Amino acid sequence: MGIIASLQHTFPGGVHPNEGKELSMSEPIRPVEPGEILRFPMSQHIGAPAEPVVQVGDHVKKGQLIGKASGFVSANIYSSVSGDVVEIAPHAVVGGGVVPCVVINRDHQDEAVDHFGEEVDVSRLSKEEILERIKNSGIVGMGGAGFPTHVKLMPKNPEQIDHVIVNGAECEPYLTSDYRLMMERSEDLIEGLRIVLSLFPGAKGVLAIEKNKPEAIARLEYLTQNMPNIQVLPLKTKYPQGAERQIIYVTTGRRIYSRKLPAEAGCIVDNVQTILAIYDGVARNIPSISRVMTITGNGVKNPGNVFVPYGMSHKEVMEQMGGFVEEGVQKMISGGPMMGIALYDLDVPVTKTSSSILATMEDEVSAALTTNCIRCGRCVKACPSHLVPQMMADAAERRDLEMFQRLNGMECYECGSCTYVCPAKRKLTQSFKQARRAVQEEMRKKA
Repeated sequence: MGIIASLQHTFPGGVHPNEGKELSMSEPIRPVEPGEILRFPMSQHIGAPAEPVVQVGDHVKKGQLIGKASGFVSANIYSSVSGDVVEIAPHAVVGGGVVPCVVINRDHQDEAVDHFGEEVDVSRLSKEEILERIKNSGIVGMGGAGFPTHVKLMPKNPEQIDHVIVNGAECEPYLTSDYRLMMERSEDLIEGLRIVLSLFPGAKGVLAIEKNKPEAIARLEYLTQNMPNIQVLPLKTKYPQGAERQIIYVTTGRRIYSRKLPAEAGCIVDNVQTILAIYDGVARNIPSISRVMTITGNGVKNPGNVFVPYGMSHKEVMEQMGGFVEEGVQKMISGGPMMGIALYDLDVPVTKTSSSILATMEDEVSAALTTNCIRCGRCVKACPSHLVPQMMADAAERRDLEMFQRLNGMECYECGSCTYVCPAKRKLTQSFKQARRAVQEEMRKKA
């Protein structure tokens, strides 16, 4: 069954939520202009926060280092504008947390650091120089994980890497930024993939794209037709096709679990925007200072995709997109409806992992009446990790963390498929998230 599923480029489980991509996928990417004040959180990634290397009163240029990585698993932070540092203090971020931020008052000159945007002959760079450029550029996983990319590209056994997978599935409903980038920066995407492939001579490149993006598939197939080490792989449209475990399985037939890294299965997986950030950092001398976001939902006046500098507030982005359709928007989400985070305030900065603002005129989750589990088994059938969510939820609600772990609860990656199909409207994913955090906290205490 597993081999057959892999050959069909799909996986057991998963769901088919309403895509909602038609709202924004036909609109070309357009830039938005930041206002006077930009806030740059020093923690925009998994790992140790960056340490500020500027002081209040300093004048900074566009592309200047303002936060230096404080460990191996950490990432540099750069200013996306020129201006003066007016504050270094904690500020709220997406999710409600408070993080130390460098606050810059923009001067509207956009004066850049020396050599910013200069083309580089990548063919003359060694592997070590390429990795150093990726590290110095502050690139992290821009699909949402935020894991420092240079760490991912330095596995223990690089000679065992035989697949470099560009995750172009974009399976999260409503999000279309990766699709627009595959259409508008397809040549740069291929060059970014070739840069990564140069680090792993024994690997082939795979551009994995869901079949609901036929124009992107056709364009990339045309551009790579004479590149024998790069394959465009159309995937069945199903959520969560873009999850790292699933995309490795449908591409190679290999399975990984929470304690196994993709590199141990011979794979490197990077999101479309991450690959483009690698191209910009290595070939164009542009560090990670901006990204493309999808602004969408039935509560948005002008859905589309926008090129946003880091540090700009979500509120400013929404205003430049024309705002909401009317009063009465019920829910705002950073990210998509399946794995996104509810926004209580739009006055929070855009960071490396800010993929979308989704605004809806209804809140189906809060309005849903939760009832008792009827043991229908739909959550089991939908789970792409082959877990038993109904039993995990019972353990989580009793705070029985030992049982939660025995039920392989730590293998859950909170995709939301079980919650989506539950007829009782139980908030399964939320309970798993809380249980997983409690287990991780206990592990840290023991360590």
